[in-house]
Amino acid sequence: MNVLIEENAAHAGLPALLTAYHLATEAEKGAAVTGPADLPAARRAEAEDPVAAFAADTVLLATAPETGEAVGCLVLKAGPVPEVKRVWVEPEARGRGLAGALMGEALRRAAAAGAERVRLTVWEWRRGPLALYRKLGFEPAPSWDDRPGLLCLEKRLAPGDRVEFLGPDAVRRHTEGLAALLVDAVDGGASVGFLAPVEPAEAAAWWAGTAGTRDVWAAFGPDGAVTGAVTLLRTGTANGRHRGEIARLLVHRSARGRGLGRRLLAAAEAHAAATGLTLLVLDTQTGSPAERLYRGAGWTVAGTIPEYAADPAGVLRPTTLYYKVLAA
Repeated sequence: MNVLIEENAAHAGLPALLTAYHLATEAEKGAAVTGPADLPAARRAEAEDPVAAFAADTVLLATAPETGEAVGCLVLKAGPVPEVKRVWVEPEARGRGLAGALMGEALRRAAAAGAERVRLTVWEWRRGPLALYRKLGFEPAPSWDDRPGLLCLEKRLAPGDRVEFLGPDAVRRHTEGLAALLVDAVDGGASVGFLAPVEPAEAAAWWAGTAGTRDVWAAFGPDGAVTGAVTLLRTGTANGRHRGEIARLLVHRSARGRGLGRRLLAAAEAHAAATGLTLLVLDTQTGSPAERLYRGAGWTVAGTIPEYAADPAGVLRPTTLYYKVLAA
């Protein structure tokens, strides 16, 4: 089943998913429930207003791209050890790997945030979910919830990528790794200002030129290799000092699917806001995977320009402009 998995606690279909989850759970425990009104108050409130209930947490939603219908959900509770909760897939959508896809995204996000392990609880009679969790590497852990029939499981995560701000000297020290990242992006078809093939020396010279002229963040894998980067340009004109431009958001093809793009973007946005910027803009090739990231991060489409820039192969492509107003 073709689905989109994204963070969205405000989706109109989420309350129904959470209600179905809680009704099924209460029924399995032998409680006399016939509808939402029979749910315990805390569970009912959670389903009625998930935005408030999970304000500090990550709510992942699986939706059908064609209709936008919500067919599955998962909550990753924040804390020193993130905890997976409320895993639910609508009955008609089961058997197509949606629960595994939701779990995979939750684990990627936890690792990208630097978590060393993730935990969850599962009722012992839920054979299907229990089998999935074991397949994903979850193992029995000392109990933190002594309710009868509830199993406590944990999974240790591989070290995640770290995101760092690079001053001018650090940019120069990491020019080789940043150049390799840029070469990989162009080779992969990303429209980032260069035509293919771009030589490593050319890419290195470009990065060297950014030292001191723009703010730079880089992501580093456990082995120290550069796995991603983003830059922030500030406007020099007197009437534009309130705004900045996000440019060259790059994630190495070997490091994608770990949430690095979102982390890099969030780092740049937070720094921009902290240093007095109130408006950010960016542009990206229309229809590129990056558009999903920007929309999910709260950016607004300003418009599309046809044949704005050539892709690495030299073909003129349309570009979509985005903006984001930063909280004061």
